[in-house]
Amino acid sequence: MRVLWIAIVIGVGCAIAAQWVPSARLHVTSRIVSPLALVLIVAGLIVRWVAILTLGRLFTVDVAIQPDHQLIQTGLYRLVRHPSYAGLLIAFLGLGLFFANWLSLVLLLVPITLAVMNRVVKEERVLLQALGAPYADYCARTKRLIPGVL
Repeated sequence: MRVLWIAIVIGVGCAIAAQWVPSARLHVTSRIVSPLALVLIVAGLIVRWVAILTLGRLFTVDVAIQPDHQLIQTGLYRLVRHPSYAGLLIAFLGLGLFFANWLSLVLLLVPITLAVMNRVVKEERVLLQALGAPYADYCARTKRLIPGVL
């Protein structure tokens, strides 16, 4: 989790700093970008919280297995294995668009996406070890973050 927080701080800081690079500004009006950015931020946060609430007590900030851990395949978990991280990335995509600067968008999303993918790989390794074949079957049926794509 520390790696993810470091990536978020670095990404947001670099995205803010990139605002002073005029050649990286997107040539779109704020009337278009700002509402879209807000919709993505809110949608991402909703997806994240619905995923967390679906897991209930099984949600932890650390990669951990509960003594009676069970595989959740309902709600958003029917569609993807990590909807909480998908929601996080959607929200940060919205923040990046809000800056209306392609360099800010890249500097924000690259470190955060890399940190999320690192965490996903670690979580999946632990879940596969703890839950075995049922989790392997679940992985074969679902994508990590985007239904039918990734």
